[in-house]
Amino acid sequence: MDDEFMRKLEQLRVTMDRSFIVTSAYRSPEHNDKVSSTGLTGPHTTGRAIDISMASWYADAYILVAAAMKLGFTGVGVKMKGEQSGRFIHLDDLKDNRPRIWSY
Repeated sequence: MDDEFMRKLEQLRVTMDRSFIVTSAYRSPEHNDKVSSTGLTGPHTTGRAIDISMASWYADAYILVAAAMKLGFTGVGVKMKGEQSGRFIHLDDLKDNRPRIWSY
């Protein structure tokens, strides 16, 4: 994982005053190609992306997204539908042309 990204993530954790359950962080290009539509070069392959489980505190999803954007996270993917155990927020800080916020 990228050091700068991890510092920003720690700032977010302190701001939220909670621990995070991480469901995905760095992925090798080969693994990412198997599990994601972003293929060999998706955001998780850079060490600058993470998925945080929202299963146990899904009511705070909006607060997490707002705090993340304030801290400079530029990619925010939200999956809050379906089984509670499968809900998560994706965060990255890549500087490409993707939308800033999207839903799964």
